[in-house]
Amino acid sequence: MIKKTLLLIAVFVAGVLGFATTKPDTFSVQREVSIKAPPQKIAALLTDFRQWQAWSPWEKLDPDMARTYSGPATGKGAQYAWQGNDKVGAGRMEIVDAAAPERTVIKLDFLQPYVSHNMTIFTLKPDGENTRVNWTMTGPSPYVSKVMNVFVSMDTMIGKDFDKGLTNLKAAAEQ
Repeated sequence: MIKKTLLLIAVFVAGVLGFATTKPDTFSVQREVSIKAPPQKIAALLTDFRQWQAWSPWEKLDPDMARTYSGPATGKGAQYAWQGNDKVGAGRMEIVDAAAPERTVIKLDFLQPYVSHNMTIFTLKPDGENTRVNWTMTGPSPYVSKVMNVFVSMDTMIGKDFDKGLTNLKAAAEQ
């Protein structure tokens, strides 16, 4: 009986590890919202990292986290680093391309609790009196992430945070 149980466990583990190899080498999480505000007003909340406290869902997880800003105050070259509790970890962001108000590209480096290097892109498109805001994050999926993805996708893990962030961004921009 024990041998059969161990064999079943081994087959299950091998199946999960094998299935993980079929997962994509990259991930992409994307959300969109319509905001009743001009693109310039929304871009000001995105291209100035000091404004992220007004809308970022992660900022509220640790109001006491250490924040460091460097480079220009806004736009290309602006940098933001944080060190916080277990919920937010540590990392840094840098705006690497800013064609404000239409597009902002951010290099996002997580340093704790795990190391990860991703790109985040905000795209703003006028839509009548509103602006369509698209928030996309892309990055590599190393093998460990692929194994995790067998059970829960990056979209499931991060998508709800994007939804919350866009709801907060909408509230801040529509004031």
